[in-house]
Amino acid sequence: MLGFNEPEFLSQLASTVALRPAIEELVDSLVDAGYDNFLLVGAGGTYAQMWPYEHLARRSSTLRVRAAIAAELIVSGDASLGERTAAIFTSVSGTTDDSLRAIEYCKARGARTIGFTGYPDSPVAKAVDVALISEPKAWPFDPQMLLFVGRLLAGRGEFDGYDKLAGELAGLPKIMLDVAKQAEPVAAAFAEAHQDTDYHFLIGGGNLWGFTYLYSMCILEEMQWLRTTRVHSAEFFHGSLELLEADTSVIIFQGEDETRPLTDRAAAFARRVSSDVTVFDTRDHPLDGISPEFRGLLAPLVLDTVMGRVSKHLERVRDHSLDLRRYYRVMDY
Repeated sequence: MLGFNEPEFLSQLASTVALRPAIEELVDSLVDAGYDNFLLVGAGGTYAQMWPYEHLARRSSTLRVRAAIAAELIVSGDASLGERTAAIFTSVSGTTDDSLRAIEYCKARGARTIGFTGYPDSPVAKAVDVALISEPKAWPFDPQMLLFVGRLLAGRGEFDGYDKLAGELAGLPKIMLDVAKQAEPVAAAFAEAHQDTDYHFLIGGGNLWGFTYLYSMCILEEMQWLRTTRVHSAEFFHGSLELLEADTSVIIFQGEDETRPLTDRAAAFARRVSSDVTVFDTRDHPLDGISPEFRGLLAPLVLDTVMGRVSKHLERVRDHSLDLRRYYRVMDY
């Protein structure tokens, strides 16, 4: 596979699911101590990766669990933030400035801070009260967040299948490797067909809305300098559909949760207008070892793996490095 380090991929993902005992011990201690407010704090892609787990808690629990943008949290505040709040942060590099400032903001208001990163000596790891360390550059944070929020809900009797799911997650490295291999020819074909496409329209919903936002902004815009529109499938018919034309590249992320019919409806309409509609559907992947009832929960991780292959092939056909930036961490702002 193009630009793919299989041993590293397997090792990094294994390091995330290996955090299960530490995550469970931490969550149980928070519950026992009476923490009843959980802020999932991020910036950019790490903020978007929190949305599926806010969504999971919102539809399953009365517990206060919400995602927050680090920079906005600092300037706008949160009335619920206090000594019974746990604030969870993720950072690949452990150096994200907005997150570091948000950690100090939360700590100053009595919250307990928790960080997931791959670097034990990084500023984020040193700033939080509890740091849970995976291998360097391990991405995405979905396994850790699913274990954290899943255990939290299970302790309240709101996730009966948690232990079964957590056990099955041990097989994620091999499962996601199979996903990557299956996606490779599809990714190559998509990139070849869209080498000169400078605008993409992205649609997703449910627990894939965060990934839709992430792939649009953090990959296509930031890493490939392409123009995009992103819209939640439930909101598609309230404005953004007017941008569709016969040759518009429409990328649809389809999962397996209860919001699937909303995305199906948007896809059906998009195909009536555009001749260039691509659906990346988690149902296309077997996910051997994952029980049917849990497949929907893994949709963000599955599509992150699939679209990782698309990104590498876009990098190739467009001769535009995924590491190239004009402004992000290049200029002061």
